[in-house]
This record gives sequence, structure tokens and C-alpha cells, in this order.
Amino acid sequence: MTDTAQTTITIPEGFTLHTENSASILLPSKNEAFLNPVQEFNRDLSVACITVWTEESNRLREQKWLQKKERDAKAKAKKKLKCESLSYRQNHEASDIPKSSETPQENGAATTVRGFTPQKFVVLEALSATGLRSIRYAKEIPLLKHVIANDLSPSAVAAIRRNVEINDLEDDGYSGISKRHQKFATVRINEGDACSLMYSHRSEKQWVDCVDLDPYGTAAPFIDAAVQCINDGGLLCVTCTDLAVLATTNYSEKCFSNYGGIPAKAEYCHEVALRLVLHTISTSAARYGRYIHPLLSLSIDFYVRLFVRVQTAPVEVKKAASKTSTFYICSNCQAFFEQPLGRLVEKTSDKTGQVNVLYKQKTGPPVADKCPECTSVLHVAGPMWNGPIHDSGFVGKVLEHTEANNNKYGTSTRMKGMLTVAKEELDTPFYFTPGKVSGNFHCISPPLDDVASALLNAGHSISRSHALAGSLKTTATRQDIHDVFRGWVKKNPVRLDKLPESSPTHHLLSKEPRFEANFEHHPQTVTKSSKVKLVRYQQNPTANWGPGTKATSKRKREDDDNDET
Repeated sequence: MTDTAQTTITIPEGFTLHTENSASILLPSKNEAFLNPVQEFNRDLSVACITVWTEESNRLREQKWLQKKERDAKAKAKKKLKCESLSYRQNHEASDIPKSSETPQENGAATTVRGFTPQKFVVLEALSATGLRSIRYAKEIPLLKHVIANDLSPSAVAAIRRNVEINDLEDDGYSGISKRHQKFATVRINEGDACSLMYSHRSEKQWVDCVDLDPYGTAAPFIDAAVQCINDGGLLCVTCTDLAVLATTNYSEKCFSNYGGIPAKAEYCHEVALRLVLHTISTSAARYGRYIHPLLSLSIDFYVRLFVRVQTAPVEVKKAASKTSTFYICSNCQAFFEQPLGRLVEKTSDKTGQVNVLYKQKTGPPVADKCPECTSVLHVAGPMWNGPIHDSGFVGKVLEHTEANNNKYGTSTRMKGMLTVAKEELDTPFYFTPGKVSGNFHCISPPLDDVASALLNAGHSISRSHALAGSLKTTATRQDIHDVFRGWVKKNPVRLDKLPESSPTHHLLSKEPRFEANFEHHPQTVTKSSKVKLVRYQQNPTANWGPGTKATSKRKREDDDNDET
């Protein structure tokens, strides 16, 4: 919002004006509605992703509309040819009947050709707090019809109403009154339980196109309701800030109760967190004949943010088990061994040639009771999502949108960096850092470029990971990675005489590599993200930053007062 527009806003006593991109809101001196300014990146990224998703949805709709139009034209031409053939036979048999040369369009009025009308979308933000996110969506995403902003707290709803009013986005849509004359989408305010609101939109006629869940903590209690109220092909945006549960093993029982899986104690714990949340969404959607397609899944600062397309197809739901795995993870070297829960078997009919897909159980376990690399104990993690966590095509379009609208996002520099890394990221789990593997070998750490070159020269693919600076993802197994480091140790020896024979490091070093590592520079180690100076990873934005303090609920205080009386 411009300075001229800001001067027209009257700031009441006890309030401060907070401006973020196109939206300005009033914040009370008391913490009655939660707002974390550090999450501007989250909101910028959400605006970009939803904008691209609406454009892509309309592009697909237009393609289907053109295909239907083409089919109708062919059917009409075929019908016209049949009628002309019949008319010719009738005229040939009865030559005394005059033959009309006019076409049906010439006899009647000209047919009006109607063009494709882009769809307007409805977004539901279940936990709006100050309403800043809903206001930005309404003002910055062109193809929105309206945004439903909901919160359970009366003080938060009062803040939303106040902020929506100063941005001139009021919509009494539930009573049938709407500001249809304005250029922005409107915001419909609702006070109530988030799950109750979403469950009220379960019927097909009440479906919304996009649901945004951005709670203080876990989104797990809201996912079941969210996957039911989304339109077929709709977008689900989820934030979880409880990484103390998702990315550590300190509260594994809490992680299981929230997400149906056990986290991992490993350097790639943040990718595990993403896959646990995706597993929760997938299993919740599968109960209702729906499946998910992850578009973008990011581990950012102290939270994870996911953008997932939800679609209806019972056939695809059958594949959910094969996209779910448990992992056996070494407690020392962090080697992992995947155990999928299901497998797909394609069987071709000898008579018809038709390919039938059979859904079978997966045999296991994939490993013995000890790590084959260092003989340490294995821990179980999961079940979790084992499929791709990004759609590179979608990420590429979001990146193009960000580059084309560089001045519209306050965090565009970091957005471009994160999106560039995510676009290049391999689909395989998980990443590793040379420093961590070097610690297992008790050797000096090789440069990142040398490790990447050795893997590429051995015929494997590599990429960076958005989740951790200095990390690599590869199609190589952990055994292949260890063989590369054994080749490095030959050039940079480690004294085995000072290591106990029973130690994991001694077991790692005592094995001979299966191939000779070639550390000569490989040209593919230089990727687009490494060529350009991008802010790929977060730097501390303020002196004391993090999830922030949870808002004080006026409803809770009133309930406590009633209990005392």
C-alpha cells in the first residue's frame, strides 16, 4: 500500500499500523490476535503458489473446453454430412421437390460463439488470526471470487473485521450482500470452530477451491476436515510449526499420535518431517477416495510449508500403500534402508494385450538387525511418504511468476533462491552432508564439489537440498557414498591403530571400496542455483526471532472467570 493510502487510515489509540505488501492492518497493544512478521516469506510464497495454481487450473479447464468444443464440432459436421446425404437421396428419388442450398445457419439466426470464461476461485483460511493473510489473498490474487476468513477467538474475529474494513474488502456474502463493484475479491468473516466450518462445506455444492491451514503448532487436527471440503483438484496449503515433535525423537509418541509415524534422529530430520506430514494428508484423503499430488514442500526456518493438490480417483488411492514406507536408520552412520508397504505389479493379458495393475504386499525386511555398513543398531522411522515432495513443473512456473513480479514480493530474493533449489532437487530420499559423513570416518572433510564430482563420475545423479545448507541428494546408495569416502581416506589417511576394532568407524574403514573414486571436477556440479548468488537458506532476520508468542484468547479468560464464580 502506498504512503498516500496509508495516511487515510485513522490509527486509534492503543493500536499500531502494520503494513505488508498491499495490506495494512491495525495491531492492538495487547497480544489478542497472533501475527508473526517473520512469516512474510510464508505469505509471499503462498500468494505466488496460489496465483500460479489458479492460472494452471484455468489453463487445464480451457484445454478441456477446447477439446469438448472440437468434439462437438466434429459431431455436428458428421450429423450435417449425414443429413445432406439423406437429402440428396430424397431429392434424387423425387426430383420435383426443390433442393434448398441454404445451410441451417443461413436459414436461422447466426449462432453466437461463446469464448472460455475463466473460473473464479474460493479460498478458505481456517485460522485467520489478524486476517492479514486473507486480506493479502483478496488483494493480490487476481482470480479469486472471495476469501472466507475464520477464527474461533472473538478478539481475533474483531481484529479481522477491523482490518478487513480498513482495506475496504467487506463482504456480507452469507446474507447475500456483496461488493461486486470493487476490483478486489472480498473477505467473508466467520467466527467459529475451524473443523466445524470445514465439515459444513463437505457437500459437493459447498466445496471450496483452496484451504489454507496455518495454525500455531500442528495442523494435524484440521487435516481430516480440510481434505473433505476441497473441490476435486483443489489446493491444500498446510503449515506445521511443531518441529520439536516432527524433527526430533524427543516426543516420538506425540509425533505418532499427530501424524501416524515416528520421526528420525538424523541430519535429514527436516525432510523426514515433510514426509510425515505428507503421509498424514495422504492417509486422511484416502479414506474418502481421494489422493494427493505434492506440488511444493519446504522446510523453512522453524516450520514446514506444503502445497498439495487433492484429487478424487479411487484407482489412484490404491497406490497409496506403495507410496508409503518405513525406514530402518542406522543410529551411527545414518545409513537408511527403505521398506515400502506395498508394490505394484503390471500384468499383461496374452489375449487382449491389456495391462492390468495388481496391488501386492512388499516382502521384507530389507536389512538385518544391524547396520551392514558399521554394525550399529538400527532404529525404525515412519511410516512416511516415499514419493516426490515437489512437482518440478509447478515449481518452475512459480519461479517464473516470481521473477516476472520481482517488485511485488518483499522476500522475492529468498523466494527465487528456495524455488531454484527445490526445482533442481531429486525425488529420492534423503540428503547428506560431507561433514557428517567425514565425522563417521574420522577424516578431514572433502570439499562439496569433490564429493559431488566423485558421485557424478561414478554414474550417479546429484542435487542440492533446500532443507540444509551444504547438503547433497543423490541416486547413489549410502554404500556408494561410503565407498567415495573410502577413496578419499586413501588420499588422506586415517590412523586405524588409535581406533578400537569394535568401533563403528573401524568397521567403515576396514572395508575395501568397490570402485575407485574419481574426484576430478565434473561440469554438472555447477548448477543454476550455484551459478547465481541466491539467498537459498535463511539468515536471522531479527535479533530474537522464531515462532512467536501465542495470542491470549479472550474466550479462554472469560471461561476461566466463569469457572471461578
